[in-house]
Amino acid sequence: MTTFFDATTDLTPPTGLDQSNLVDPVKAPPKQGWRKLVHTASRGRINPGRSRAQAERDELIDAIRAPLRGDYRIAVMSLKGGVGKTTTTIALGGVFAETRGDRVIAIDANPDLGTLAQRATANSPATIRDLLLAQDTSRYPQVRAFTNQASSRLEVIGSERDPAVSEAFSELDYRKAIDILQHHYNVILTDCGTGLMHSAMAGVLDLANALVLVTSPALDGAQSAAATLDWLSLHGYDQLASNAVVVISAGAPGKPTIDMERLTEHFATRTRAVHAIPYDRHLAEGAVVDMDRLAPDTLRAYQQLAATVAADFGSWHRHAVM
Repeated sequence: MTTFFDATTDLTPPTGLDQSNLVDPVKAPPKQGWRKLVHTASRGRINPGRSRAQAERDELIDAIRAPLRGDYRIAVMSLKGGVGKTTTTIALGGVFAETRGDRVIAIDANPDLGTLAQRATANSPATIRDLLLAQDTSRYPQVRAFTNQASSRLEVIGSERDPAVSEAFSELDYRKAIDILQHHYNVILTDCGTGLMHSAMAGVLDLANALVLVTSPALDGAQSAAATLDWLSLHGYDQLASNAVVVISAGAPGKPTIDMERLTEHFATRTRAVHAIPYDRHLAEGAVVDMDRLAPDTLRAYQQLAATVAADFGSWHRHAVM
């Protein structure tokens, strides 16, 4: 007799029959250090397993690789310039691109001569305007002709370098760009301008699934970030504000002059999470960002940021509508 299951039937194994019930499971092989040396020398007969640090790294990578249905759009913004917004866009996108197997792109929606493309890859002739003027973008290779790829696999598409043309980048233009990109990319990051009232910002906020708000460990930067959250709440974006992730990015070496604990506590009560990014000499150069040249603590901080953002990937997100 054939048994049919209703579509709503829960086929999840009971607690007593899941993997936690296995007795003495095979350990995952070590990936580095003396543990790997012993495992290799013994041809696998001696398996000391992973160290605690390696297990934590693996868990972090697994979190970044959270399953994603469709596309996920991340707006990276700040009201104050020079706090690391573009750097955060590139580094966060770089972590996603080199860790995940899907396609990740960052686009520049800054009307004031944005530097996203120049910070991500040295050669970036094509712009978002060129993509919008393309006759056919139905296939990925056609879109790829307008992007440049960093060493991390992150693809980028820059804004116009002519201020007059760049200022004309409108909300409709942004919506059209997202309509093109969402059919070819899984994670889409937008490097926003520093203002909330420029033409494309309404489209950026309407279509964003998540907001990464960047600030500096300084009083004026923190006040600008708080004002941004206030503005979002007062203009109908309260859910986006409460689900935001705040990044406190150190742009100078040494101890901050502001109380970091109190600053973190303030934003933790208003948003989903707060992450501090340490000062990094390579990022401070202002040149092309190379993920391999980041200090280990900096890379780990961006990986933790990516894991926090990816924790929302499991939620259902609507396809963007022009």
